[in-house]
Amino acid sequence: MKWCRVQIGERISYGLVEDDEIVEVDGDPFADHRVGRARHPLQRVKLLPPIMPRVLYAAGPNYRGHLEGMAKRRGEPPRYPARPEPKLRSVNAIIGTEDEIVVPKESTGAVQPEGQLAVVIGKKARNVSRDEALDCVLGYSIGNDVSQREWQKTDRTLFRAKNCDTFKPFGPFVVTGLDPAKLRIIVRHNKTVWEDFSSADQIWDTATWLHEMSKTATLHPGDVLWMGTQGADGDMVPGDVIEIEISGIGVLRNYVVAER
Repeated sequence: MKWCRVQIGERISYGLVEDDEIVEVDGDPFADHRVGRARHPLQRVKLLPPIMPRVLYAAGPNYRGHLEGMAKRRGEPPRYPARPEPKLRSVNAIIGTEDEIVVPKESTGAVQPEGQLAVVIGKKARNVSRDEALDCVLGYSIGNDVSQREWQKTDRTLFRAKNCDTFKPFGPFVVTGLDPAKLRIIVRHNKTVWEDFSSADQIWDTATWLHEMSKTATLHPGDVLWMGTQGADGDMVPGDVIEIEISGIGVLRNYVVAER
């Protein structure tokens, strides 16, 4: 199934995507729900973030290419993590597809994209085994972990570098039944491909992350884990368009603008 969340006039509803139409759903993906009769052309509705996460976790760094690329930027040798160490991102920074990424006035004017597979938790999980970890997943979506690298280098925390308003594009759909180890991820900047990589290249796969995280923290329906990115992409500036495409899910497209 391909879940979405849409705005129709003043009303917000979950829906299922069938070809080029949205079928409204009474309820939500995490509980009992009923598929209704109301249908809308996909191009005539406003796609919102497919869910508003309860907690947004970040698995990065989770690709050797990203670690090596970022180390090269800093002029340092790469340091590889010894174990999965999740970080937190602000749910208040989330925007949907076709929305604007706003570069703050205090920024130097450039930000960087990180195209990532997003894992949406569908069942409560604590001390889940690696073999059973994917059973707690509802489905998969797309995230763009927008970053401001100068702040990332100088600030004691990643609050400004990662969590400014609009820095977390998410969507457009949550798709069930995918194999998280067999997905192709493409990052396009103004239609030019910046990254083209496989989810199979992760240092630790989805099941391992969920297993390790659930040893100490309960995962709840609506929690989301972003799985990291491969490269160390270049600068985005106002006027640019960034797209993240993941096979079987779709395209997350956003427009970079300056804060007014």
